[in-house]
Amino acid sequence: MNLRGRNKISPEFNMSSMTDIVFLLLIFFMIASTLAKQLDTIQVKLPQAKGKTENRQSISVTINSDNRFFIDENQVPKNSLESELVILLRAREQNVIVLRAENTISINEVVYVMNIANKNGIEIILAVDAN
Repeated sequence: MNLRGRNKISPEFNMSSMTDIVFLLLIFFMIASTLAKQLDTIQVKLPQAKGKTENRQSISVTINSDNRFFIDENQVPKNSLESELVILLRAREQNVIVLRAENTISINEVVYVMNIANKNGIEIILAVDAN
């Protein structure tokens, strides 16, 4: 005589919903990591102007309010800025830098970076805050 009930509980675990969640999380983190990488992490108050700087493929040169120079996120001494830029731009096909200078710094620092770019044939884009 068979005394088992009609409702059997299956001990199997259905993985299809779990894989859907894992793939959605993977896609989310892939998109979030590429967006986070493209944002400039050094906070500076840029000059106000109409327009927006949108060139994510180029190298960013930042001058903050303490007159410290940064290439992307790495601080660089002022006297070795030119050599570092030339080394970094050799590996790239585009000779373009984005200059992010805080609005309170002296124009001499901006001209210094522009002179380096002019001597080495580097195209320079001045970053501004859009109004």
